[in-house]
Amino acid sequence: MSDPRQFPAEMNGVHVPGFLYGTAWKEDQTQRLVELAIEQGFRGIDTANQRKHYHEAAVGQAIAAAIQRGLVRRDNLFLQTKFTFQNGQDHRLPYDPAAPIATQVEQSFASSLQHLGVDTVDSYLLHGPKQRTGLAADDWSAWRAMEGIHDSGRAKLLGVSNVSLEQLAELHEKAKVKPAFVQNRCYASRGWDRSVRKYCNANKITYQGFSLLTANGGALSHPEFLRIAHRYGQAASQIVFRFAASVGMLPLTGTTDAVHMRVDLDAVLVPLEPVETATIEGLLTSAMT
Repeated sequence: MSDPRQFPAEMNGVHVPGFLYGTAWKEDQTQRLVELAIEQGFRGIDTANQRKHYHEAAVGQAIAAAIQRGLVRRDNLFLQTKFTFQNGQDHRLPYDPAAPIATQVEQSFASSLQHLGVDTVDSYLLHGPKQRTGLAADDWSAWRAMEGIHDSGRAKLLGVSNVSLEQLAELHEKAKVKPAFVQNRCYASRGWDRSVRKYCNANKITYQGFSLLTANGGALSHPEFLRIAHRYGQAASQIVFRFAASVGMLPLTGTTDAVHMRVDLDAVLVPLEPVETATIEGLLTSAMT
């Protein structure tokens, strides 16, 4: 069986690990927890230059400490961060709000590099379109600026988060640099975002799923789900992460517990039968009834 840290993808010369460690909502514990995650084996770190929910500078401090301790090298660590529009920020903005969107992207990206203590990032995401439907002019201004960053070599891959199928299709069709990643909150009650995942699969986009545990309490406590977990003698979290891997999803976890970190990393070693994967897929119609 392959190493659980591995993901069957090599994209633009970037190795994509099998799990990402999410750094949102950790505040003063960010440095300690990111360093702990690296210590436990995570080789993919997800953050954002959005001080409202992330402490990106502390992520950089953790990376520097881990490298200094010899836990990891920069070249085997996947780093992903995001540009966030002002409507998703608080007063601690990483750019001049009066500047054009393209300038805001450049300023935010430069700030991210400084926070993280690196010259390049492996993946740079648009942290959600500016509106719920369609793509606005500001979305395109941001994406074109991100394409410029990509073309300069400072961001190896681009992506988008919190996106609908219609928005993703429009972006993919019109973008010069196609999105390599989609990162969405994934609900069993909404079919595990099946339509977006299907589009991603058809267009060689890697789907990153977050809130797989916190958004799916009903599914994880469903009798069929518990039966599958019992069969393998595994925790529900392990089964949901293995399910994610089985359907081609790259999962995120933000656990703060070292044991859970190791359990999450081991999850992809749990062999699910195709019928069990299909059963979990089908919980969208039964888990929330």
